[in-house]
Amino acid sequence: MTTRFAVLGAGRIGQVHARAVTSTPGAHLVAVAEPVADAAAAMARKYGCDIRTIDEVEASLDIDAVIICTPTDTHADLIERFARAGKAIFCEKPVDLSLLRVRACLDVVKETAATLMVGFNRRFDPDFMAVKAAIDAGKVGKVEMVTITSRDPGAPPYDYITRSGGIFRDMTIHDFDMARWLLGEEVETVMAAASVLTDPKIGELGDYDSANVILRTASGRQAIITNSRRATYGYDQRIEVLGDHGAVSAANTHEANIQIANGDGFNQPPLLNFFMTRYTAAYANEIEAFIAAVNDGAVPPTSGEDGLMALAIAEAALLSVAQARTVHLSEVLD
Repeated sequence: MTTRFAVLGAGRIGQVHARAVTSTPGAHLVAVAEPVADAAAAMARKYGCDIRTIDEVEASLDIDAVIICTPTDTHADLIERFARAGKAIFCEKPVDLSLLRVRACLDVVKETAATLMVGFNRRFDPDFMAVKAAIDAGKVGKVEMVTITSRDPGAPPYDYITRSGGIFRDMTIHDFDMARWLLGEEVETVMAAASVLTDPKIGELGDYDSANVILRTASGRQAIITNSRRATYGYDQRIEVLGDHGAVSAANTHEANIQIANGDGFNQPPLLNFFMTRYTAAYANEIEAFIAAVNDGAVPPTSGEDGLMALAIAEAALLSVAQARTVHLSEVLD
């Protein structure tokens, strides 16, 4: 059975998903919808798909599912629109920057019985999946602490920062989802600290570039997350999970997994330097998981509810920074 896709948006993440769809068995890219003519034409040439408007995609009988890669402020409206049109929906995070808007959107998804998957690609990274499999197999015993290091090589463009929702809603939200997944329990409290250390302009735009967050569950399990918009040595993505029987960790991914030892010391090739290359396998794996959910009529592994909870933690982190205190998640969810 083949799932027929349209990609909405031909920017960087749209290109990532187009590549994932066209390289996945059981998937076929039918069309791209993109208002920038040159970008739409480039994707159509590269992947042999049609160029259609969003109205045309909505009415197309030869499209089963859409991948939403448009600006964040369009996500919720497009989810509702295609849910009502009977299409399966994969949407890049976040669903929206407002918890109230996300809830209203998820109500429509429920009413229409639509399939909605939110793009938390890191759960589908082979190394991180192996960490989770080790936890589930009892290799480290009962989880006690999760440590997540997530640092970008450099900050995104200033115009992106102004519309992204800020570091917690845009960057750390991936780590919040990973923390929930690895802890195996819902977060109860959030304590966050954030600064502007790498670029004063980011602060002038109302955002932070350096952050640390401690999450705690009702049973006392903790996740510690450290973020920076600047890592001069590459894209730094590491995880460690400590349990009462041991620990499991996933190290960084290098351009080649070798180490050279000589008179100059021990040296390794550079880290992969961009999310598009670091998470290539993860993007392909999540499309496979989405197709499986569509075909089986199952709830996708990263659902709209997962998107809601990760955004709620981001909101609690922002409140924690603003008020310099620990915030209960119930404060932002109620």
